[in-house]
Amino acid sequence: MTAKTAKLNSPTNDPRLVVFVVYPDVVLLDLVGPLQVFSHAPDSLTQRNGYECVVVSVDGGLIETNTVVSIPSEPISCLLNRSVHTLVVVGGDGAIPGMRDPKLGAAIKALAERAQRVCSVCSGALVLAATGLLDGRRAVTHWEDCRMLADEFPKVQVELDPIFVKDGRVWTSAGITAGIDMSLAIVSEDLGRDSALSMARSMVAQMVRSGGQSQYSPALGRQVSDGLGRFEALHAWMSENLGAELSVGSLASKAGMSARNFARVYSKVMGKTPAKAVEAMRIERAQDLLETSSKSLKQIATLSGFKEEDRMRCAFLRVLRVTPSEYRQNFRSA
Repeated sequence: MTAKTAKLNSPTNDPRLVVFVVYPDVVLLDLVGPLQVFSHAPDSLTQRNGYECVVVSVDGGLIETNTVVSIPSEPISCLLNRSVHTLVVVGGDGAIPGMRDPKLGAAIKALAERAQRVCSVCSGALVLAATGLLDGRRAVTHWEDCRMLADEFPKVQVELDPIFVKDGRVWTSAGITAGIDMSLAIVSEDLGRDSALSMARSMVAQMVRSGGQSQYSPALGRQVSDGLGRFEALHAWMSENLGAELSVGSLASKAGMSARNFARVYSKVMGKTPAKAVEAMRIERAQDLLETSSKSLKQIATLSGFKEEDRMRCAFLRVLRVTPSEYRQNFRSA
């Protein structure tokens, strides 16, 4: 595999230099997803690519990934006389030894001092946190690594759910493909939403998602929690009857259980009460309608089972921290 890199010896190049830091055993998609975005994001003012990109490692050379493909990289020392616009620390299984590598940490910290923006993709947050750059900041990583990030670096305010978090000049993203979402958001901030949408269309991305969306879909979350499929049929029925009175009693009856036993078993298996599960499914349905339809908020509240617009608004604010109108504005599909 080849990588298009910056002209390292010319300090007068485009100032939007994006530097990707890699190390052994990175996740290939953690790198190439964001690299694809930044390498081809159009600048509407100059009519050319808005960024130049370079992939670096401590000593340069070929870096093994978690696939059969190795990545060519330049030594970080080549950038000593360059100002960095955006620094991106890539994630992977090598992040754990990487966060304990003082040479890598010192190199990243030196680059960060000259960077306008510092980012991590997936478990790259562990490497970034080891430099102290995440201390006192909100941050996210792959959901499987959130506990490690919190335990290893207690000064970091770890968020469990967002696909990416921006705290000042520091951005962190969740697992793997979330790095693409973060990169598109950065392009939108730097070059405008039209440029980000152009890249999303080019990459056949469904939409430009903001950091407020979840790392994984509620439906997938239910399937993971209910590994044995005990409530699979019930969930399918609930999804088709969100406008009904989905009380604990009615759900228990549908599941063939007493109300008391159902509430206990369901909460234990799914990790949330039946009422919270119903609310989550109604929010999920409302999100889909807000993204894909032109129906009024009142109609959507009815179709998703909230019945009243105010109840839907309160649920969105409590769970998603945005109003339905704000959600539609951010995530409406063309």
